[in-house]
Amino acid sequence: MDEPEPVELPINGELDLHTFRPSDLSELIPAYLAACHAKGIREVRIIHGKGTGTLRTTVHALLDRLPDQVENYRLGNETSGSWGATLVTLRSTR
Repeated sequence: MDEPEPVELPINGELDLHTFRPSDLSELIPAYLAACHAKGIREVRIIHGKGTGTLRTTVHALLDRLPDQVENYRLGNETSGSWGATLVTLRSTR
């Protein structure tokens, strides 16, 4: 079976994970954050959905392993997705 062609994501500070497999996240999230940083985007919204919380936990664990990229993160508020989204502040270049 042929591998599907890579999908080019718009680098706009919003990453919706609903169309990705959980196994893709360990490469996808750091790469997307790096691309945002390169474009000068310091605030990123990662949409993981509310569900059972498994995907949210996975996203937060990945962010914890990126201290060179991630300054901090928090769950969204009522206008940014509530606990179905995580807002990430990227570190500025030193």
